[in-house]
Amino acid sequence: MKVAILAGGFGTRLSEETMIRPKPMAEIGGRPILWHIMKMYAHYGFSDFVVLGGYRIDFIRDYFMRYRASRSDFAIDLGTGEVNWLQAQTENWRVTVLDTGKDSLTGGRIRRARRYLEDDTFCLTYGDGVSNVNINDLVAFHKSRDTWCTLTAVVQPGRYGALHLSDNGAAVRGFGEKRAGDGGLINGGFFVCEPEIFDLIDDDLTTWEAEPMDRLIERDKLSSFVHDGYWQSMDTLRDKQVLEAAWATQAPPWKVWSD
Repeated sequence: MKVAILAGGFGTRLSEETMIRPKPMAEIGGRPILWHIMKMYAHYGFSDFVVLGGYRIDFIRDYFMRYRASRSDFAIDLGTGEVNWLQAQTENWRVTVLDTGKDSLTGGRIRRARRYLEDDTFCLTYGDGVSNVNINDLVAFHKSRDTWCTLTAVVQPGRYGALHLSDNGAAVRGFGEKRAGDGGLINGGFFVCEPEIFDLIDDDLTTWEAEPMDRLIERDKLSSFVHDGYWQSMDTLRDKQVLEAAWATQAPPWKVWSD
């Protein structure tokens, strides 16, 4: 199953970082948060990634093009260009990097990746949030539901829009405003999607969280997987500092993988 990662926005609320690079390349503990997200998925056996880039995509391209060389000892024949990797340190990942447009919105980016994702169920997440959500449990839950999309519902105080869920918490009925500290559930990303969602996205200027979500709700095709564990986005400089402090501990909550 492929994992699509939204990594093309401007990240204006983290301008201290994003003036020079896309937000998913902002580092936590010396590694881009994008790497942390991919390590989470790979821990559960999901290692075929489609990165939906746009703003300053060259940073993402260069990172993966140089990934092996920057972490390995090697000998190179400068005459032939032949490389002998002596002690290669890399990941068993397949990474597709797509330019989905500098000005595309989240729905538009997903729509532009259709031909890479439409053959099967796929995971989808944002390039700026980490969690200890069990991806295998999330996928199994999605497959148990007759819906086209499952989102992960998490608790986060302040600034996000609250979800209105069904009585059993398994279906999304709507979205609403959220007061700081009210303890409601919000959309934490970490989606599982069916190819049918592509027909709900109009064009490049469609926001994934707006019309497509509303259309899923109208069709009763949006499920919610409630996760009461750790979740943190990197939306602001303060969020980045929170993540850096957590990474500096012996057991950062989202580090589900072993070194």
